[in-house]
Amino acid sequence: MSTQNPQIGFIGAGNMASALLEGLRSAGLSAAELHAFDLDASKLKHVEEKGLATPSSSMKELILRSEVVILAVKPNVLLKVCTDLQADAPGPLWISIAAGLQLKSIEESLGGQARVIRVMPNTPALVGAGAAALAQGKYATAEDLEQANAIMAASGRTAHVDEKLMDAVTGLSGSGPAFMMLIIEALADAAVKEGLPRQLSIEFAAQTMMGAAKLVLETGQHPAVLKDAVTSPGGTTIAGVAALEKTGLRKAMMAAVAAATQRSRELS
Repeated sequence: MSTQNPQIGFIGAGNMASALLEGLRSAGLSAAELHAFDLDASKLKHVEEKGLATPSSSMKELILRSEVVILAVKPNVLLKVCTDLQADAPGPLWISIAAGLQLKSIEESLGGQARVIRVMPNTPALVGAGAAALAQGKYATAEDLEQANAIMAASGRTAHVDEKLMDAVTGLSGSGPAFMMLIIEALADAAVKEGLPRQLSIEFAAQTMMGAAKLVLETGQHPAVLKDAVTSPGGTTIAGVAALEKTGLRKAMMAAVAAATQRSRELS
């Protein structure tokens, strides 16, 4: 973040808000520059005790303090919250991280001409390894988009996309960490079955996934090329790959992303 950091408020202080706050604190923002409000007093107490943000006593107080407001509440209550905030909507830049809810609906709920950026982040933001896609609302400026991007980039990689692609982003990177956790768990269980200790199995499964992902991102090579590089003729890896193909790993992963994407569309 720059030396001219905006005051940033979070309406909602749950897991995703906490992950983003961790990223912003790591990027150099102080708790005095970050504000939070949540109806759940325990969540608000949590972010305060961890030194992540300054608590606000109400949404109105938070908006008065903030130049940017991140809407971090559940999708099923977001539009009601926005309607309650209509009178204060012309002031800040609004960033919604609610899955499925379209920019037009959020803008209308905020009174019709609010500056809104829609973002789909994910929970690895907690450790600075997030992936966030941003879509620009009708009334948001290019400067608003860049400011939102800077906020999200504090916790990982970002990309600007057309809003019509946000459901697919939700199905891939929004829900994807849970899919990856299942794979790590399955790999660890398999190693335990073969005799490795549980903790070592989990650590090596997670490190292997992280290392493979880092190879893709840092070499720029296609995953298939990197896979082939470690798949010797008649070797152990090709035996494992053949087993995965037989049991339908690709089909399962594609079905998971498709189901999550469809659910995002339904939430719209």
